[in-house]
Amino acid sequence: MTFDYSPHLRAGLPPAAAHWSGFPRYNFVGGHNDADAVPVDAFIDASRQVLAREGQNLSTYGLASGPLGYLPLREFLASSLKNRTGMVQDPDNILIVSGSLQALDLVNAVFLEPGDTVICEEATYQGTLQRFERLGVNYVAAPLDGEGIRMDALGQILEDLKRSGTTPKYIYTIPTVQNPTGSVMPESRRLVLLQLARSYGVPIFEDDCYADLTFDGSRPKAIRALDDRGQVIYCGSFSKTIAPALRVGYLAGEWDVISRALAVKYDAGSGALEQMMLAEYCTMHFDDHVTKMQNVLSEKCDTIMEALNAEFGTAAEFTAPQGGIFIWVTLPDSVNTSRLAQTAIEEGVALNPGAEWSADPESGRHRMRLCFGSPAKTEIREGVALLADICHRETGVPSRSGNVNRDQESGD
Repeated sequence: MTFDYSPHLRAGLPPAAAHWSGFPRYNFVGGHNDADAVPVDAFIDASRQVLAREGQNLSTYGLASGPLGYLPLREFLASSLKNRTGMVQDPDNILIVSGSLQALDLVNAVFLEPGDTVICEEATYQGTLQRFERLGVNYVAAPLDGEGIRMDALGQILEDLKRSGTTPKYIYTIPTVQNPTGSVMPESRRLVLLQLARSYGVPIFEDDCYADLTFDGSRPKAIRALDDRGQVIYCGSFSKTIAPALRVGYLAGEWDVISRALAVKYDAGSGALEQMMLAEYCTMHFDDHVTKMQNVLSEKCDTIMEALNAEFGTAAEFTAPQGGIFIWVTLPDSVNTSRLAQTAIEEGVALNPGAEWSADPESGRHRMRLCFGSPAKTEIREGVALLADICHRETGVPSRSGNVNRDQESGD
């Protein structure tokens, strides 16, 4: 008989995790990326070179670069951010973290207490919403259109909160390749966002983790690059541009914020080998790699849109993403994608129900987020076809799945 830990566990724990049983055959969930695009040989060469040159620095916490993270990686980021986003950033105001989730946790640890209020986008990153809920934070959803947050609605939200005596702790936005919608906020709207934030005295938390993956290679300036008052905190990651499992992200901002985030980063530093390898690799290869990723993901995006049109027809509504690895799909109101996901996973198709990515779960009830970054094109086509069949059997949507139509047309 094994020891019973249950009386000793603290109250309020989430349900216990299940044993992992492997990825489903058709995996459209998470932020997984294209396996063939991981530059394994170049990683091996970069690791060998940097370890031969600086491996002895592994004997110290911080790699002789201090607690902010490996200095050559921060220097690369400062240069890359200037070239790609227009941001002028001192390497000593960049903090290397263990993925963008840790960046979010650190910012929340610095700013948020139970009962505080933040503003976020009405459809947004599930991990952000989960953290707000765990912290007991109130979040107000700002409506979106094809260019990100609607500024008229944001202005009204800020005014209503002011009248109620509430100052939001920050505005959380994913302006470039928004997750899950894939939209890009134009520079003109970013300037309005900055002006509103200044008028109401609210910081902006800019999550830019997908911004390098616009399909046409262009992007507006980062909101932080347009900010001359230090009111924007910026978060980026190598998870989508390089590889998710590396778990390397970064925070950029004013020292007043970075120093506070560093003070609550209790892990004695993020993984050193990843930082060393990335600095060595990215200095020489980052731009070429990003161009390759843009092309690979653009083709996969075309594939999943073609598959959705072929298999769901007009029952699936979506706007072509401008980059990234996700497509946000709206199905008829009669479809509950949380139930659909439960049925689909039993047949090997995994999807993200829209309720989990919506500040108002009811508004996302008939939506779903599909990740096309990881599956091969053949898997995308097969998986969407199977999903359409499952959806048809369970809900009658689409009225005829693509496979049913083909079977009838062939006389089978």
